[in-house]
Amino acid sequence: MEELISSAKDYKDQLYKQLARVGKSLSSDKRLEILDLLSNGPKTVEKLARDSGMSVANVSRHLQVLNDSRLVKFTKKGTYVIYSLTDESVVDFLYSLWKISENHISDINQIKRDFIKNLDGIETLSIDELYGKLEKEDIVLLDLRAEDEFENGHIEGAISVPMEELDLFLQKLPKDKEIIAYCRGKFCALSAIAAKKLKEHGFTAYSMDESFYAWEKYMKNH
Repeated sequence: MEELISSAKDYKDQLYKQLARVGKSLSSDKRLEILDLLSNGPKTVEKLARDSGMSVANVSRHLQVLNDSRLVKFTKKGTYVIYSLTDESVVDFLYSLWKISENHISDINQIKRDFIKNLDGIETLSIDELYGKLEKEDIVLLDLRAEDEFENGHIEGAISVPMEELDLFLQKLPKDKEIIAYCRGKFCALSAIAAKKLKEHGFTAYSMDESFYAWEKYMKNH
């Protein structure tokens, strides 16, 4: 019996060590950012570096850790290495992590409130509110993410307007319709900044700070 108990303890210890590989990969804010970027679609190392503001060398090191924990995978296309999340369960895990953190770490909500407060009362819509507005015909929904992310998946009816092209697109928007902007979700401030710019140009504009993934999850229950 003692031998079986000792074997059970070894079994448990080995499993926890493997679980710790995932924990190790999540111990860096930069690796969490890389995972968030990949949740919007596959990207090359160079694209991840541009989007995160890190060097290619740093991104590569972080990707090695994420690959070791099997949270990401890669393929090669010519001279480029393209990374993606291993499967949909990683996105589910990230979404759960974000919800837990938002619910239990008060600093997160305070940071968000402080940021929005500096944008002169920009109104942020919930998914429920967006769903209600989409049933009307007098709104325009803007997806501010890069075109490759938009093509990977977007809210039905949304128009692809990458943030860097918003100024050029302003003259094409109707002022008799409400404009709703969204980007990569709660950790992306572009939708709030875009809504502020739109309001300054005379539009009725809102920000939606949920991701396309959160929208898909919501729609499965409606």
